[in-house]
Amino acid sequence: MSDHRYAALTRREFVTMAGAGVAVILLRPAWTLAKDSKQAIPDLRFIVVSDTHLGRKNRKASERKWTQAASQIAKSKCDFVLHLGDIVDGGREAQYPIYKKIRDSTGKKFYEVPGNHDPQKLFEKYLRKPVDMVFDHKRFRFILLNNTRTTSHLGFITPKQLAWMDKRCAEAAAKGLFVIVCAHVPFHTNKNPESGWYVRAGQKQFYALVKKYRDRILMIMGGHFHNGIRGWRDNEEVEEILFPSVDYNFDRRLTGRAPGYNLPEFRAGYVLVEIDKGVMTLKYKPVGYPVKVSKKYRMTKLPAPPSGDGATTRAAKAD
Repeated sequence: MSDHRYAALTRREFVTMAGAGVAVILLRPAWTLAKDSKQAIPDLRFIVVSDTHLGRKNRKASERKWTQAASQIAKSKCDFVLHLGDIVDGGREAQYPIYKKIRDSTGKKFYEVPGNHDPQKLFEKYLRKPVDMVFDHKRFRFILLNNTRTTSHLGFITPKQLAWMDKRCAEAAAKGLFVIVCAHVPFHTNKNPESGWYVRAGQKQFYALVKKYRDRILMIMGGHFHNGIRGWRDNEEVEEILFPSVDYNFDRRLTGRAPGYNLPEFRAGYVLVEIDKGVMTLKYKPVGYPVKVSKKYRMTKLPAPPSGDGATTRAAKAD
């Protein structure tokens, strides 16, 4: 295994300030200090969308919002786009071709995961089979999981999926890849005043895998909450981040009432993610509005990465 390690920050705080409205999470993984500095993490730029809910209430509003977002995405520079589930609303089959037509108009490569509104058979019919998959891009491995059922808002992960994920993480470690897990329902426990929707069946075993590969797993991404950017960092120093809905979001007024953080932007939107030399930046892009919002968050006192760790731009072929 490579000597790269995901180093914990010793101090962390969030700073609220007027201005650009960019959610910034700064990390200092120890790959910036690795012996093989010539293999420093390259620049990575991708977009995350979630919860488009086409066909909601049998109206065109969600389709119009997705069309508007897609128009913005088409103009953005990014390596690819992730969709974190609830592509359509209530399993409306007729909406999948509409989603795909709008998606394809962007000219971007998309990777989707199902949400609890996406029946697996329809997801396989219109989007991808097998549903659980990995793709490698530069020095990152993205693990895409279906952790939903259409009969529940809770999340599930099976022993078979856990065994499959274990193998995929072991492969990533052998190749020196860093892992980002993508699913719809959060794995992180959450309670009142939040919805209480999270993975219960298999959660303990999932976090055992996170602990096993804590030097490889950088981030666990999800959607489902319609709550803007919501996050935690209390499991093996792994970022767990929920992304906003392109369709609609709520302000549940969590600041000071729930652990973790919730950025002060709740308009429908998507997120541009940039990773550069150990620093990850999240930019909230409200649909139809300028990026500027009233506040941003930042980790402070981050040591600068050592000089000479130039980024390589050669991308690994995706699976």
